[in-house]
Amino acid sequence: MTSVKQPATMVNAFDPARLGDLDAETRGMIERRMRLLGPAYRLFYEQPLRVERGSGPFLYDQNGVEYLDAYNNVASVGHANPRVAAAIAGQAARLATHTRYVQEPILRYAESILPSFGGRLAEDGHIMFTCTGSEANDLALRIAQHRTGRDGIIITSEAYHGNSQLTAGCSPSLGRRAPLGPWVRQVPTPDSYRLPRETMVPWFVEQVARQIDDLERHGNGIAAFICDSIFSSDGIYDDPVGLLAPVADLVRSRGGVFIADEVQAGFGRTGTAFWGYRRHGVDPDMVTMGKPMGNGFPVAAVAVRPDIIAGFGCDMRYFNTFGGNAVAIAAAQATLDVLRDDALSENAERVGNHIRAGFARLRHRFPVIGDIRGAGLYVGVEMVTDPASRQPDGALAARIVNGLRDRHILISATGFHANTLKIRPPLVFTTENADRLLDQTEALLDALAG
Repeated sequence: MTSVKQPATMVNAFDPARLGDLDAETRGMIERRMRLLGPAYRLFYEQPLRVERGSGPFLYDQNGVEYLDAYNNVASVGHANPRVAAAIAGQAARLATHTRYVQEPILRYAESILPSFGGRLAEDGHIMFTCTGSEANDLALRIAQHRTGRDGIIITSEAYHGNSQLTAGCSPSLGRRAPLGPWVRQVPTPDSYRLPRETMVPWFVEQVARQIDDLERHGNGIAAFICDSIFSSDGIYDDPVGLLAPVADLVRSRGGVFIADEVQAGFGRTGTAFWGYRRHGVDPDMVTMGKPMGNGFPVAAVAVRPDIIAGFGCDMRYFNTFGGNAVAIAAAQATLDVLRDDALSENAERVGNHIRAGFARLRHRFPVIGDIRGAGLYVGVEMVTDPASRQPDGALAARIVNGLRDRHILISATGFHANTLKIRPPLVFTTENADRLLDQTEALLDALAG
């Protein structure tokens, strides 16, 4: 296997050199896309997928062919959810304006969501609205740097926190040619498949302490530790729970703040805890959220303790033209209502357990399945060359991702070697949907083995 680092999205990307392999219509559309949108965009899958509409956990191509979507966490309450669509359309027909006017819906949404965070944020926290998770993380990091008077940011080794100048500099998963910020430090992935779980908590705390020491040694210090609590870009690690609480204590004792990046793990994705960090028993200083918040409509936010934001609020003016606009809040409120009314956190717990149990059964037949991880409807299945060496097999993972696409199942891959299958469907995914995923994966593995 190669040791050259490539982003998982590059490994699972269409190669433009293979345009000649496509049918004339698809080739023409991709050539137009490349000409009009430029070279930085990527397409998934060796055989790119053209989608025309969606419904629940399904996407449909231009010919009406159905694909089971086991990848898109943005449409958390299902593609084209009728309640969310009606809320967006109804609000757009009445008013679409910014937060500098007094409006009841934004206050109602804040009152609805703040109690879900628990701890200090539930007691007296504030919430600030942005358009994207990148903006939310950018704002949170700026607040942390203002609060502490320092620049240091500690992240995990394969983190992804956004695509603004500041957050891209905290996102090593973008690839080796994407530079990290000068005061950004990395700690290793808490790899529960290869590291002893009984010593992982003190080991991880020690890794963070070393990076704080390094920041101070170089004349700065820690402003923030920011972490995705499901470690999604690192390879999806859910255990041991309790990993993050002592890290938060350490970071605060050294003058920094703890930011829980819940763009991936939040809104019931990881099960009944609703927020991924609550599985770890941590009480964050700030929580950032995005992607699934509006079921596809661009809305995101930062929840922040009042003592953390007080100085920033006095010294800095914050305004976002579209962040928290009336239509975005309507989308967010409808999404939150559906999550609660339809008990989708509980569904994520139940169906996620069903998927992991299914892959555990498959592992008895296919030892290339090295590890099965995750919480709720965030599932990681690590592919290896053999279970003894635990050598990552990114090439096999790519064959599975593309092979499932050919069988009308959509997933992706993640981790340093892009060898972990990433399964994170809309939260309306059913056990019947899960069985279709498992059956097709088994049939594909049989075909690959033959």
